[in-house]
Amino acid sequence: MIGRLPVRIYYEDTDAGGVVYYANYLKYLERGRTEFIRALGVEQRELARETGLAFAVRSLSAEFLKPAVLDDELVVTTAVEALGRAQVGFAQTITRGEEPLLTAKVRVACLDLARGRAAAMPKPLHDKLKLPNPST
Repeated sequence: MIGRLPVRIYYEDTDAGGVVYYANYLKYLERGRTEFIRALGVEQRELARETGLAFAVRSLSAEFLKPAVLDDELVVTTAVEALGRAQVGFAQTITRGEEPLLTAKVRVACLDLARGRAAAMPKPLHDKLKLPNPST
């Protein structure tokens, strides 16, 4: 599965130079991953309440290719690139039309909130994330 999330750039997203402030791209990536998981039928709040598990970014690598500006309409694309028992590797892009603005690799760990340590994902969630994920 490939998730696609539209994002419009508002004045509040930009810096003094009129371009999107770099940290805001991380917010868009987070929203993309959240909506990707939601599209699989998993609500993260329920996951935490029912299992005591939550996701946290373990590592992130991003290439900022071109700036986004006020009123741009962007798309955040999210796909699973790697899957372990306690972590997921996501490949994400942010585009304006066909033009790539950012590419990112994000590794997310599944955490036991009470212990503050990595934990295996529930099998039903792991199965939903399994590769290959055909494009939809």
